[in-house]
Amino acid sequence: MWNKAIARSGIALAAVVALAGAAAGQDIVKVGMIMPLSDNLAAAGKQVLAGARLYVAEHGSVVAGKRIELLVRDDTSSFEVGRRLMQEAITNDKVAIIGGGLTGDLMAGAPLITEAKVPTVIMLSSTSAVIDKSPYFVRTSCTLAQSSGIVADWAIKSGINKVVTLVSDFAPGQESEATFKNRYLAAGGAIAEYIRVPLQNPDFAPFLQRARDAAPQAIFAFIPSAQANTFVKQFVERGLDKAGIKLIGPGDISDDELLASSGDTMLGTVTAHFYSAAHPSAINRAFVEAYQKQNGTRANFMVVSGYDGMHLIYEALKKSGGSTDGKTLVAAMKGMAWESPRGPMSIDPETGDVVHNIYIRKVEKVSGEPENVEFATFEAVKDFRTAQR
Repeated sequence: MWNKAIARSGIALAAVVALAGAAAGQDIVKVGMIMPLSDNLAAAGKQVLAGARLYVAEHGSVVAGKRIELLVRDDTSSFEVGRRLMQEAITNDKVAIIGGGLTGDLMAGAPLITEAKVPTVIMLSSTSAVIDKSPYFVRTSCTLAQSSGIVADWAIKSGINKVVTLVSDFAPGQESEATFKNRYLAAGGAIAEYIRVPLQNPDFAPFLQRARDAAPQAIFAFIPSAQANTFVKQFVERGLDKAGIKLIGPGDISDDELLASSGDTMLGTVTAHFYSAAHPSAINRAFVEAYQKQNGTRANFMVVSGYDGMHLIYEALKKSGGSTDGKTLVAAMKGMAWESPRGPMSIDPETGDVVHNIYIRKVEKVSGEPENVEFATFEAVKDFRTAQR
């Protein structure tokens, strides 16, 4: 589908290149936020957008003499729609920068972005391979490989020697499964069964029963955060917790925003992730408080990805003296380092990918509320593919 979409865009490509430069030199810098704001992945897109808007509210809409304007577009959780919206943002809206969302959008839109030389800050996608698709891509979200690899290492060290993997059947889930599998098996672990669940409207119950029948010590799970509450509720209803089966995985399954309404369901869940609303730093406490005041809910990893994405854009514009030239901005972004609400983070100077701490967390009650409490830190984790180059 992506190849057909890219082929159909060939006629428009020359116009994209010609018009992309028109945004440069203007007093307004348009940032095209192309996110899933409806359908099954809407929660993630809305959270990224809310984080970006919080940053602008805190730091003002003018940077390096340019006024920042967020152009928000809903890809309806559809890759085909996302590619079209990227083309329209470049040709019609004359955006200088794109805030990147879904993996499929970015894969399909990469040739357009490359030809038009539009810097694209990936604030949502966590698929490792995306970053390779354009030299104009940089990332402030995460890669699932970072968390999945680290939790595999932790599981072995913690004596968890037999697991079942259970992941949503799309690119991020497949990548999460593959990374966990490779590191876990290499360290001597055994995987009793590999289970993949449909992304659209999943009923987890029969898959959880299969997992229970395999009698593992733990289930390694990657489920998009928007579906995590349903997954964990069915995990408990099926009695897997009472059977002594632990629940481990990347942090999507213990999303901070959803924890507040989860009661005791998530207690004991162990995850590896780059952000927790309970991260013990003054910067994070201020961030969480500001987000709660503005949005009436708890900040999560998607929110901080959007927040840091705007930080990167602002600082790159300062460094470039307000220039929106694609190569100049990307060069300014690569190698940048700062203290985020998540902790120390940077942009890999070679790949443009995110480098940050990965924390092992356990869901515990703090002052009567469930929180992801960090108890171990793996510092400055690169994407595992990058680390192996």
